[in-house]
Amino acid sequence: MEIKALPTDIVLSSSKEVLGHIKMDRSLYPGTYVDIDGKTYQILVRRHQYQLKLGRYYLHKAVVHVKQTSVPDERTLLNGAWVIGDITCTYNARSELVRCAINPSGPCSDCTHYQSIE
Repeated sequence: MEIKALPTDIVLSSSKEVLGHIKMDRSLYPGTYVDIDGKTYQILVRRHQYQLKLGRYYLHKAVVHVKQTSVPDERTLLNGAWVIGDITCTYNARSELVRCAINPSGPCSDCTHYQSIE
């Protein structure tokens, strides 16, 4: 079964300005980052809108509220998602939200628990 890309509106939270309309190809959830027109935004809220058709509700589109932010210092693009921290470390969570289990707030540089991936 093929999953269709969900139409998504990107809305700037402070001014309610619509920054763009995209087809969501991956899960955009609170805390993750999205790049639009060369600027980086952090997702604050994700909402779904449903439409009634033939007596049933269907997922129509998503609305994502964002705030403009700076890019985290230590992040790497891994399989289409931004990962925080040093991905060469064994303890890295490979997540957009959590750096690692031992030192989640970072930074990775000069971490005493660093272990290189074998």
